[in-house]
Amino acid sequence: MIPIRDDNPQLLTPITTIGLIALNCCAWILVQGMGAEPALSTSVCQFALVPGDLLGSLPPGSSFPAGPGTVCHTGSSPAWFTLFSSMFMHGSWLHVIGNMWFLWIFGNNVEDAMGHVRFLVFYLICGLAAAGLQLTFTANPAIPMIGASGAIGGVMGAYILLYPRVQVHMLIFLGFFITTIAVPAVVMLGYWLLIQLLGGFSSITGEGGGVAFWAHVGGFCAGALLSYVFRNRSLLARHPYHGWKNQSPYRHWQRIGGRGGRKF
Repeated sequence: MIPIRDDNPQLLTPITTIGLIALNCCAWILVQGMGAEPALSTSVCQFALVPGDLLGSLPPGSSFPAGPGTVCHTGSSPAWFTLFSSMFMHGSWLHVIGNMWFLWIFGNNVEDAMGHVRFLVFYLICGLAAAGLQLTFTANPAIPMIGASGAIGGVMGAYILLYPRVQVHMLIFLGFFITTIAVPAVVMLGYWLLIQLLGGFSSITGEGGGVAFWAHVGGFCAGALLSYVFRNRSLLARHPYHGWKNQSPYRHWQRIGGRGGRKF
C-alpha cells in the first residue's frame, strides 16, 4: 500500500518540511552522486552511523562494509556527528524517493500543528530516538545505518495522534489490478507500525534483511509521545480535522485560508 494523498488541509506554508526534503535531495545528488560509485560508498564511509563505532564495541580502525567490494574503517568521522549526518544519507533512488514522499504526505500537517522551528527540533529528536532503539537491538554492530525513515517514522507517530480520523488515500496493488482506497490515518499508520514490529522481531532472530525496523519503531513511538510536548495548541485548534472527534470528508486536498494561510 502506498499513500498518495490525505484529505487534510494546510494552515502554514510547510517551510521546514520543504527544507528537509531539499537537504535530503541535495545530499543524494551532491554528496552521494545519485547512487553512483565511488560517491555512494564514500558517503557511507564518512556519514553513516556505525553502531559499534558509536558504542565503542569495535576497536578503532575496524572495518565495515560500505558497498559492493568497498570496505571502510571506523573513526573516519566523529561518532556523535554521524547520529545526524546518517539521517540525510540514502542507499538508492527508491530509498530516497520513498522517504521523501512519506515526509511530504505527513510532514506538512504535523508542521501545521507545531510551527516551523518546533517541527525541526521534533524531527531531529525523533531521528535520534530511532537510532537509539536500533542501536539497542542491532544484531551486528559493524553494519552502517543510513536513511531518514526513523525521523519520518516520528512524523507518522505524531500524525496518528494529531489526525487519527483523517482519510488517507492509498494505492493498492492486487496482482495486475491496481485500485485506490481511503482509510483513516489510524488504520494506515497502525498497519505500517505492525509491519515494522514484525520485521523488527524477525531481525532479532537473524531472519530480517537490511532494513532498520527498530529505528522505524523507535522514531514512531518517540513521535507519538513528543507530539504532546511539541504541539502548539493554538495552531492545532485552528485545524478542522484534528483529534478523534473530527473526521475529514472525502474531498480533494487543499489549503485553507484565513489568518496565516493562503489559498492556491
